[in-house]
Amino acid sequence: MAQKKTVYGNESISALKGAERVRKRPGVIFGSDGLEGCEHSVFEIMSNAIDEAREGHGRLITVTRFADQSIQVEDQGRGCPVDWNEKEQRFNWELVFCELYAGGKYDNTSGDNYEYSLGLNGLGSCATQYSSEYFDATIWRDGFQYSLHFEKGENIGGLHKEPTARGKKTGSLFHWKPDSEVFTDINIPVDYYLDVMKRQAVVNAGITFRFRNQVGGKFETTDFLYENGIVDYVTELAGEDALTKPVFWQTEDRGRDQADKPEYKVKLSVSFCFSNRVQVIEHYHNSSWLEHGGSPDRAVRSAFVSELDAYLKSQNKYNKNESKITFPDIQDALVLVSNNFSTLASYENQTKKAINNKFVQEAMTRFLREQLEVYFTENPQDAQRIAEQVLINKRSRENAEKTRLNLKKKLTGSMDLSNRVQKFVDCRTKDVSRRELYIVEGDSAMGSVKLSRDAEFQGIMPVRGKILNCLKADYSKIFKSEIITDLLKVLGCGVEVQDKRAKDLATFDLNSLRWNKIVICTDADVDGFQIRTLILTMLYRLTPTLIQQGYVYIAESPLYEITCKDMPYPFFAYSDKEKNDKVAQLAGKKYEIQRSKGLGENDPEMMALTTMSPATRRLIKVMPEDVERTAQVFDLLLGDDLQGRKSHIADNGYKYLDLADIS
Repeated sequence: MAQKKTVYGNESISALKGAERVRKRPGVIFGSDGLEGCEHSVFEIMSNAIDEAREGHGRLITVTRFADQSIQVEDQGRGCPVDWNEKEQRFNWELVFCELYAGGKYDNTSGDNYEYSLGLNGLGSCATQYSSEYFDATIWRDGFQYSLHFEKGENIGGLHKEPTARGKKTGSLFHWKPDSEVFTDINIPVDYYLDVMKRQAVVNAGITFRFRNQVGGKFETTDFLYENGIVDYVTELAGEDALTKPVFWQTEDRGRDQADKPEYKVKLSVSFCFSNRVQVIEHYHNSSWLEHGGSPDRAVRSAFVSELDAYLKSQNKYNKNESKITFPDIQDALVLVSNNFSTLASYENQTKKAINNKFVQEAMTRFLREQLEVYFTENPQDAQRIAEQVLINKRSRENAEKTRLNLKKKLTGSMDLSNRVQKFVDCRTKDVSRRELYIVEGDSAMGSVKLSRDAEFQGIMPVRGKILNCLKADYSKIFKSEIITDLLKVLGCGVEVQDKRAKDLATFDLNSLRWNKIVICTDADVDGFQIRTLILTMLYRLTPTLIQQGYVYIAESPLYEITCKDMPYPFFAYSDKEKNDKVAQLAGKKYEIQRSKGLGENDPEMMALTTMSPATRRLIKVMPEDVERTAQVFDLLLGDDLQGRKSHIADNGYKYLDLADIS
């Protein structure tokens, strides 16, 4: 039966209306329909309270996180107008809470209302209300208390207005619960509130941000207050042993982004110091943290590089033919916070994580260059310390880059006559999907494996003795080990160092791996188990992706060899159970059991049968099924937690006494 086709015609076009514009497309307004978007919906309400406080209306903003995931924001501002608007012929509450792109921050021709505002788009209160399961607004102004109740974007019951007993009380209180039908996650963590409110206290000097978190039936309260704003914050970040004392610079300017655009006003403030321990750079615009920077970040980079380079040249600090400094050399020693405001902010999107105002960048660059030039002249000792630290950073970076490039060449370069690994035996095929690398224990085992391998696709790398414990050794010691660097060179994929202090060594490239299987092949005794564990530890620390992607295997060696005149070939048992089961089958027959020898003592036929041939060998694939648990066990048994290891042995050692090599 033919299905009726949908006709794409004039009636196919529709428009979202009212609350649907937010509820069905929250990502457009909040940047995401997940937890990040839900967090931004909270910040939109906080922004209005912040604007009021910064205009001088109230010095306390209280945010409450309830156990049922609802949120409350209370301020001491003027209270947003919600009564009848004669000009618009509508109630103001309809404009504020039910109309996108409406508010009191568009028309500011008088210049005395929200000169520097965090919320200029008229989206916040309405968008958050639309995205809520319920939204209650209580507003005090003009001697009245106004109340509104919304459910899923719809007003229930209209506006309630009554005289307030405290006639002079003003402010707003909003209590709402984000709707799980709009956001995929509404459980905003405590850390989000603590981080945001601390940042807002930093850039809004003298305003107290109070966070109340409901735990059980009680509220835990945390206050944030920076009386001197960013100067206090920079002092806190840098600590007592900074290279220089924090400075604070501030100015105002007027300009436009381009000739045909309107002129606007900017207020720039920067505080910074230099440190050889701490590195922090944060930018704020109209109180919003610019996580991705934009214009102010470009201004700081340009001004600091230009002026510091000029100072180094004037003081003859560069060595002959030395390259000039770059911003990362400065950044590694810089603690800087900028807190800027403008009457026209051009955010890259509604989430306000970067601005692209051209004039802000130009004005800030010019201002910083002028101030830095004066600063270096008036503070010669500080300038000297800054210059020395920046040059140390620069030369360390360059040396680290040389080390990284040399190491990458050493570990991933082609193995020709000038770069070959001693005793490594390659296979013939160049087809990586077939190649297998056997990492074997010592030269004697290598002899047996070499005679029993298939030279077409099986290569051999002998490990001489016990390698370093890579969980206890530092990177400098690890990469001085010839055994480890030779093995990494044979693997060909480089290393992935996850410790950010050694980030310059991270040159891992899985596409450069020369093998499809990496097989660890050691004796089935205590020493063999330890060598196997140390090799696994090395791979776990330096190339964990090889384990995660299933490239690493263990060749299972037989424990027993059982011979019987009635059997054409010996039987190899890989466990006591297999041995006992076979012995039971041979009841009444004459047989002989031998403990399996070390790999180096096995004849090639046995090695081929038990260890090398894909048809008969047993390989154990190393699986990263529980990465966190694996990390814990590795750290416990091979890391620096000596007391933890002692306790583990005391609690569990009795289980393995039969396996212990104790004479």
